[in-house]
Amino acid sequence: MITTRADAGHDEVGVNPLRIADCYAECMAQLVTRIGEELLAELDELVDDGVVDSRSDAVRVGLRALVDEHRRRRIGDAIVAGYREQPQTPSEIGWPDEATVAMIGDEPW
Repeated sequence: MITTRADAGHDEVGVNPLRIADCYAECMAQLVTRIGEELLAELDELVDDGVVDSRSDAVRVGLRALVDEHRRRRIGDAIVAGYREQPQTPSEIGWPDEATVAMIGDEPW
């Protein structure tokens, strides 16, 4: 007889943990890799210190950071290439200097 949500396979907020596991199994790719003992020890230290929840979480965090760093580098390179193709004109870069000089001149020092 089911008397509580937990008996029905749900946690206290009504989420069935088995459904979450099924989603992970069906919706997420699984990677298998090998790492050295030293890196493994450092990884476990991150888990023990609460920096990440698990080894898998550490891998996800690291991969997200790597992908984000690469994406940002590509965007930065594209911006630099754009300015090289079409450099700013003196009128585009002169006004900030003039504005700065004017602001400093307005200070009552």
